Order: sequence, then structure tokens, then C-alpha cells
Amino acid sequence: MNWDRIEGNWKQVKGQVRQQWGKLTDDDLDRLNGKRQELEGILQERYGIAKDEATRQVDDWSRAFDRKI
Repeated sequence: MNWDRIEGNWKQVKGQVRQQWGKLTDDDLDRLNGKRQELEGILQERYGIAKDEATRQVDDWSRAFDRKI
């Protein structure tokens, strides 16, 4: 999926991001404002995972999200 679509529709998308990664707070989601790299960074912090794992999770989620819409 084109990440620009996610970023452009962040207010609608962030609830689905919160469902996927429940450790993210509302403040995290507001701060991210749809920025992919920041999402990956916050996932690393909250879940204690490596950068490549965070990238894989975001890739997998964005592909699944793309299939839903």
C-alpha cells in the first residue's frame, strides 16, 4: 500500500493501528501522525523488538489493511 494514503487518512486509520498494537497510547498515535518511521520506532520501544521486526510488522499490517479497503 502507498503509505501516503495511510498518512493522509491517519485520523480514520489510527484506531486500527491501536487494535493491532495495543501497547500504543493515544498520545503515541497523536504524536505519530501517520509517519511510518516513527511508528516503527515506537513499536521498537513499546515491544522491545529490533528495527527489522518492527519494519516487518508494519509491512504485514499495511498489506492486510490494503486488502480490507
